[in-house]
Amino acid sequence: MPSQSLPVRDSSFPARVLQQYLLLLKKYPILTKSVTSGILSSFGNLLSQALESSKNNKEKSPRKKINVLGPVHFAIYGLVITGPVSHYFYHILEVLFPTTVPYCLVKRLLLERLIFAPAFLLLFYVVMNALEGKTIGDLQKKLTTTYWPSLKMNWKVWTPFQFININYIPAQVILVHQINFIQIK
Repeated sequence: MPSQSLPVRDSSFPARVLQQYLLLLKKYPILTKSVTSGILSSFGNLLSQALESSKNNKEKSPRKKINVLGPVHFAIYGLVITGPVSHYFYHILEVLFPTTVPYCLVKRLLLERLIFAPAFLLLFYVVMNALEGKTIGDLQKKLTTTYWPSLKMNWKVWTPFQFININYIPAQVILVHQINFIQIK
């Protein structure tokens, strides 16, 4: 039975867009999360490059050109990996640790921070390496030099937000935080 949105009187444009988005999340959760993740990841990478270029300009460093393939790679990663993986992981988390389980808030956070975040970051490096056409040697070098610092930064910055996301935000709408952590280099 197809779902239909209910008309809202005098609803503002943003409210109508949100209403339609929530309807799409309910009707097509994986596809909606995947497309959202692809778009936000792409824009996040573009913004990151623009900010880096602006910073270099202020410091009188040579201005770095925007890498147009960067947003494409991030869009692919968001569409194919982040959206579906996040969807299933957060639903599994709720099944493994329902609110009736003692210390479920802490258990969810520990599983996400100590198992999922490291694995997801590793997956990010592997997929981006492949999308950029780099070698296994390039991947090993990147992992050796940046994996641990990136993971520590992820833990420092995102742990409080993840606690809130995992324990107080419904699983069907958790998504944006993962896009954000990928942008931190």
